[in-house]
Amino acid sequence: MDALPRRAADIFASPEVVETMLAESGYLPDSGLSTAVFLALRLGRPLLLEGAPGVGKTELAKRIADILDLTLVRLQCYEGIDASQAIYDWDYARQLLAARLHGESASRTGAIDLYSEEFLVERPVLRAARLGDRALLLIDEVDRADEQLEAFLLELLAEGTVTIPELGTVAAKRPPMVVITSNRTRELQDALRRRCLYHWIELPNLERETAIILSHAPEVGEGLARAVAHATSRIRELRLAKPPGIAESVDWAKALAALDYEALGPFAIDATVGVLAKTVDDVNAVLAARETILKSDNREQIRD
Repeated sequence: MDALPRRAADIFASPEVVETMLAESGYLPDSGLSTAVFLALRLGRPLLLEGAPGVGKTELAKRIADILDLTLVRLQCYEGIDASQAIYDWDYARQLLAARLHGESASRTGAIDLYSEEFLVERPVLRAARLGDRALLLIDEVDRADEQLEAFLLELLAEGTVTIPELGTVAAKRPPMVVITSNRTRELQDALRRRCLYHWIELPNLERETAIILSHAPEVGEGLARAVAHATSRIRELRLAKPPGIAESVDWAKALAALDYEALGPFAIDATVGVLAKTVDDVNAVLAARETILKSDNREQIRD
């Protein structure tokens, strides 16, 4: 058996260590987020992250799992998902086949247990519970699921266990780390919130977004990275249907560099608007606002 990894709380020994290690991995958190991650691990509590799409909620969970050498188990929520898709299920086809074979075999004696481990289908929540503190369970975009799924998740969030009536309770010696993300498309239940530590991830300021762009796309240079961060901030003020997140600003900088643009101007926006805007109305809104987007106090970074 492989040795268990070092305790995550010992690796992330302080909020400052969390911030440093995440920064070294290419993720640049602020002190509030670093503290929230530290406390979630130290107190053994799920961490609920909310914020606009594209601020880095999912990416944070991936970086934590990578740094701590944890198995990332991802539950991607969507409308209509239920417990059989999130926690566990039974392989009904195999159960039916086994029952038929058992009934047709005259040599077999005794009853067959159709609700045994052999027929159990492991879903993300059960898998994470079995892995215990060797796993990070990412419950991604929980607001897309309905309230019933939240109720099914409460046992794991509160006790670190999953109960299977036919088999009993699955309980790891130490529960997995749990990160839950929400884009606030609906309000979450108080019962779920009470079991979590909470942090709202803000969009970064100009300096932080510039640093993020440079950490992911150093080839663009500081001047263009700052121009992209400034222009993206202006575009977010347009109240688009799908405002660009950090991922889009990084992609925009990479696209400009790929096209050999050394500065940001109207032609550069025209050529790359599809990196930022994801609907025809948003594209038109960005193109119509080019003059506003390009306004800057630093004219050598943004010019025609």
